[in-house]
This record gives sequence, C-alpha cells and structure tokens, in this order.
Amino acid sequence: MLIFILRRLAQSAFVLLAMSALVFAGIYAIGNPIDILINPQADQAEIARATAALGLDQPLPVQYWHFLTGAFGGELGRSFASNVPAMDLILQRMPATVELALTAMVIALVLGLPLGLWAGLHPDAVSSKAIMAGSIVGFSLPTFWVGLMLIMVFSVWLGWLPPTGRGDTVNLFGLELSVFTWDGLRHIFMPALNLALFKLALLIRLTRAGTREAMVMDYVRFARAKGVPENQVVRVHVLKNILIPIVTVVGLEFGSVLAFAIVTETIFAWPGMGKLLIDSINVLDRPVIVAYLLVIVVVFVCINLIVDLLYSVLDPRVRLSGARA
Repeated sequence: MLIFILRRLAQSAFVLLAMSALVFAGIYAIGNPIDILINPQADQAEIARATAALGLDQPLPVQYWHFLTGAFGGELGRSFASNVPAMDLILQRMPATVELALTAMVIALVLGLPLGLWAGLHPDAVSSKAIMAGSIVGFSLPTFWVGLMLIMVFSVWLGWLPPTGRGDTVNLFGLELSVFTWDGLRHIFMPALNLALFKLALLIRLTRAGTREAMVMDYVRFARAKGVPENQVVRVHVLKNILIPIVTVVGLEFGSVLAFAIVTETIFAWPGMGKLLIDSINVLDRPVIVAYLLVIVVVFVCINLIVDLLYSVLDPRVRLSGARA
C-alpha cells in the first residue's frame, strides 16, 4: 500500500510541474497587462518603469524560473491590480466556491443514487421512465439558461429566494460558511441546484446502468437463490459493486464543479473564485489567473489521488495490480 501511495505521489508531482509550465506559458503569451493598468497617455519612461516593476521586461524563461522558485515557497506572485499576494485573494474566495460545490454534489448524490437505483431495479415502471426522461433534460439544458430561469421563477415571480449574493455567514474553524444560517441556505439553494442538475442527471444514468448490469450477474442470482432478502442483495451485492465507477465520477465531477462554477457564480453574483477569475481576466491580472488555474490543477491531482486510494479500498485487485507494476 505504501508503494502504491508513493508512486501516485510521484506521478502527481510530475503532473503539477508539467501543468505549471503549460499554464504559465499560455497565460503569459496573451495580451499585455500594461496596456490596461497604465494610463494610455503615459510616456515611454513611465511604461518602462511599470513594466520593470512587474517583472515583465525579463524573458519568459526567467519569469517562469522566478515563479517556480516562489511557488516552492508558497508564493504565486502578487496581483498586478491590487498589489497583494495572488494566493491570498484565492484563499479568501475559496471557501465560498468549495461550499457551493459541496452543496451541489450533496444534492446530486442524495437524489441521484436512489433515483438511479430505482430506475435500475424497476426499468419498466412509469416512474423509472419519467426519471430517465428527466435526466435527459438535465443533460440538455445549458447552465446559464437554467440559472436565469431559476431567478425568474423563484425570485421574480414567486419572490421566495434572493437572486444574488451569499447571505449571512457564520465563522466555523476560521471559515465563513453560509449553509449554517437560514439566510445563507436561501441564498445558496438556487446556485447549488443549478450546478447540481447536470451531475444529478449523470449520476442517475450511471447508477441505473450499473444496477442493470449487476442484477444479471451470477453472484446476485446466487444470493437470491439462497433466499437472501432483496434489500440486502441490493445493499451488499449491487450497490457495493457499482460504487467504483460512481466514486470515480463523483471525484472528477467535484473537481469540474470547482473549476467550472464560473458561469453560475457570475449569474448569481456568488463571491467565489470563479467571480474573481472573471474580474482578473478583465484586467489581465496574470498572477491571479495563473494562481487560480494552478489551484484547480492541484485540486484535480488531489482528487485523483484520493480516488485511486478509494479504488484500492473498494477493490483490492487495483492495489495488487499497482504493487506488481
């Protein structure tokens, strides 16, 4: 098991190094922040001083080397616009985005697993066909349109929920969280539901397909032949065997929710990392953009590592094959 973990950690470190080079080169090859940050009427001397102050007068490999040495010390550069460490800005916004993503994934899991199981266990029932039709709708509707419709219905027409903002928060272990206040729950419901719809549809279809495949396996037929109660067959023999692909999808989709919550955060004015990214792109604040993208890469790498470890717990064959490799 230790060799398995060390191998995954080494692979993760290599991925981080490679992605840092690609992200840095890609972002620093786009536009010139000086054109936005400096007064257009400034003379060449002022432009040169500003360029040197931001380190933009150095060759790209030298800039990347300075960035890399700073990254090993936990410093990802200073924001061009606000002159504060870019990582501080990211960390200030991260709790809001993580809270929104976790809430969305909880909604998707709480609804997706039982609905997918029901559709898989009763494929010919009218309710199952309705569930599958609803999942197709969840796949088809664009996120921005769903968000606007949620605001139109629940905020404009019915007046039940606030359309934007995060609401009241409480400080828990140094983090400002809104899910523990009634006003915060009212604010987070619509953006979390908007993020959860696609993941919910995906989990329903994945769970249904896994259930249908597991129900015809020999071990399920043998358990039924022995007289094992149906609830126990589903819980022990069916659900446990379909958890491996579900764990993989849930892990990767959680990373994608964090990375691509930008549209939802913009529509609902949710003060998370996605909103910060949009504001930084508007002023070509390169350090903040690079820091955001690298944080997302780190999140994906960590999630993949956790998924690999869960794989080895759920299916020992994965651990054994990794040890032989």
